[in-house]
Amino acid sequence: MTDRPNRVINRLTTGDDEFRAKFRSWNLAHLSYVDIGEYLTTKDTVLVPMASTEQHGPHLPLYTDTITAVEIAERISEEIGVLHTPPIWTGYSPQHMYGVGEGRGTITVRSSVLLGLMNDIARSLIHHGFSRIIFVNGHGSNVKVVDPALRKLRYDTGALIAFVKPYMERYEGILKGILENPPEETPGWHSSELETSQDLAWNPDLVRMERAVDTRAHIPAFLPKAFSKDDGMPDAEFEGYQYFTFPMDHHEFVENGIIGNPMRATAEKGEEAFRRLSEHVARGILELEKVPVNVHTREFVDRVL
Repeated sequence: MTDRPNRVINRLTTGDDEFRAKFRSWNLAHLSYVDIGEYLTTKDTVLVPMASTEQHGPHLPLYTDTITAVEIAERISEEIGVLHTPPIWTGYSPQHMYGVGEGRGTITVRSSVLLGLMNDIARSLIHHGFSRIIFVNGHGSNVKVVDPALRKLRYDTGALIAFVKPYMERYEGILKGILENPPEETPGWHSSELETSQDLAWNPDLVRMERAVDTRAHIPAFLPKAFSKDDGMPDAEFEGYQYFTFPMDHHEFVENGIIGNPMRATAEKGEEAFRRLSEHVARGILELEKVPVNVHTREFVDRVL
């Protein structure tokens, strides 16, 4: 279920109202195996929202990235009538751990654990008859490690495997014109204008704007002054170019967890961002549903503890 009962959904398909009426929820976990079997007689697409549970500064909940993945997946499900799973609520977030005993709350997993979890979830779904697995990702650092899992699933099964990143960091994309912050105020970065707006749209009771601070990233102390940095990417600028990448921890380039200016955030901006992103991804999935898929291996045989 969602914390946003008043959500307005613009359905992209209207010809399957009878099909929609059969299901009380698009969340696979809310249904019985009878419902799953009936769904699979007509469709073979399933969404898997995934993100993280990690510190997001003093004013946003640790669930922020997962809010993005869950909200967009739920909207897509309602827009085009496809199932989604419960979220993978933890991700690859070692850079957000901060110091021992500081109480930041981040829950991270090793990359091998995340890849194994993605593999086993997808293989379970493929085992049951799903042929199109769409991971809806809300956490940037997951992107660094997921390629081996996506390739293995495709090579081992023949299923259509997709990984979608419906958010904004450096790439403004479809969200152009929504946010007011200029680029130097990093509107799409960690706990800045976009994420704060989306959390306000999802559940304003979780946002503590009285704690929000306008903050900029800086170069880590271990790098010489000839390097510079102004956002959350692991690279740094040298002589005006961005060829160097370093394994940095978040606290090394921003102390409070915020990268940017969250002060111009509004629920209206968050709602519009959710709408644009979900409708864009939904249109893409409708196109992917036209593609013939030949799954050559379904059985999930590796069930040894």
